[in-house]
Amino acid sequence: MPDGGNYSAGRKKPARGVQIHLEQPNWVWTSVCTANRSAWLAHEMMHRMLQETWAKANHWLVADYIIMPDHTHFFAAPYEIEYDFDQWVSYWTGQLSRLHRNPDWRWQSHPFHRRLRHGESYTAKWNYLRENPVRKGLVKSSDEWPFQGRIFDIIWQGD
Repeated sequence: MPDGGNYSAGRKKPARGVQIHLEQPNWVWTSVCTANRSAWLAHEMMHRMLQETWAKANHWLVADYIIMPDHTHFFAAPYEIEYDFDQWVSYWTGQLSRLHRNPDWRWQSHPFHRRLRHGESYTAKWNYLRENPVRKGLVKSSDEWPFQGRIFDIIWQGD
């Protein structure tokens, strides 16, 4: 991966919480997986539900995202700095579960996330994430993957 290797940075368990630093960028890139990596996310109904849920659950603002069959990646920035990131993820995953009402469609306990630092390239990381469907053989070009987009237009100051 460009700019520093695997997104989990060698961790066996995800770090908890995101520390907000007012003098630095507070963008977080995240992976949220389904329980047991069950493939139920990448279809149009779930795509619409995720878009609606993220638009309403706006304590953190989702910018670019991609939905894979068993996980989603996205970039988010705090809108309300007092609202804990992990609580926010628990909130929107709970809201989504209430919408789809399928008891077999569950989430992994904790997301993987990493705060982008000064000098890191949002664009390089996004381009790498967009290639996931190509690397998995789901499409020939990342532009063909229908389960991606942007919820909020937010300017990253680091590229």
